[in-house]
Amino acid sequence: MYRIGFIVNPVAGMGGSVGLKGTDGVLAEAIRRGAEPHAADRAGITLGGLKQKTGLLFLTCSGSMGEEVLKKTGLQNYVVHYHAPDKSTAEDTKRAARVFLGEGADLILFSGGDGTARDIFDAVGRNVPILGIPAGVKMYSGVFAIDPATVAGIVGGKKPGVLRDAELLDVDEEAYRAGEFRTRLYGIACVPAVPGTVQASKQVFEEADEERAKEEIARFIVEIMHPETLYILGAGTTTEAIAGKIGVKKTLLGVDAIKNGRLVAEDADERTLLGLIEKEKDMRIIVSPIGAQGFVFGRGNQQLSADVIRRVGIHNIILAATPHKLRETAVLYIDTGDPALNETFGGSIQVVSGYRIAQRKKIQRSPRR
Repeated sequence: MYRIGFIVNPVAGMGGSVGLKGTDGVLAEAIRRGAEPHAADRAGITLGGLKQKTGLLFLTCSGSMGEEVLKKTGLQNYVVHYHAPDKSTAEDTKRAARVFLGEGADLILFSGGDGTARDIFDAVGRNVPILGIPAGVKMYSGVFAIDPATVAGIVGGKKPGVLRDAELLDVDEEAYRAGEFRTRLYGIACVPAVPGTVQASKQVFEEADEERAKEEIARFIVEIMHPETLYILGAGTTTEAIAGKIGVKKTLLGVDAIKNGRLVAEDADERTLLGLIEKEKDMRIIVSPIGAQGFVFGRGNQQLSADVIRRVGIHNIILAATPHKLRETAVLYIDTGDPALNETFGGSIQVVSGYRIAQRKKIQRSPRR
């Protein structure tokens, strides 16, 4: 039997859609803003793809840390080895991981974000492979599958025969909320090595040519902007350069909205964006993929939810990235949280990479089973 330690962080990702850029230390504020848990739903997509797999045994936690979603999905091949309290903490994640290691787990599969990954690594180190179902806000570490559905193809009913090293990043959330991206290498974990299914860790490009490229991109984007159109700008230095060209100071790691050269929403959450969209006839979303990882949606910009994207329309999305970033990013990924919406993006997308210059980039799909 392939023994999988299965852990759900019930509150992972709750800070994303409400614009908190994380959940650590701000759970109460996330709930006050109307955030809803979705880590179990993300895990359910994965488990649905594993229902037909044979030879799997899940070692899991009670309640919302694992057992509930296993039951909901209809899986019966599990054993509860860790009894969690109603309100679990990071310590419960660590204790559960240690228990599963002691029970002979071949893999620890978790639904959460970077914080959950670090907790599990603290408990088991490199003694057992780990794999993340992406359900957090940032997920800059290299231990996550590209989306929940991909996990079934990675697991596949077999013990991981080939492993690779993956960087675990520690993101300073206080600095992140203040608009500064500050990370350090936390550790090197082991993950199953299946090419094209596990994301890379985020990279930041700082060459001098990068600034010139961003300037050219910004010059072109501003030139084609229409009056009376609402522009929703995702996070990052490329979109910051576009806003700066207009004369607007943008939230570096947040989502802002601009109309007629004026900032109409700063560091907006999903609810704010949906409210703006209701009043507008013409809208665009401008985003830049995460360097090296290649995620257009689903990492660090959950404010741009499936509902927001659907109402704006995928034909109204402008993607921009410097040539260097595109060279270092093999393919792009779409993880809106809605598999049907992901499919509508097709197999490739155009990316503005300079002044009146664009490249067509492949969109990687989850393996079909």
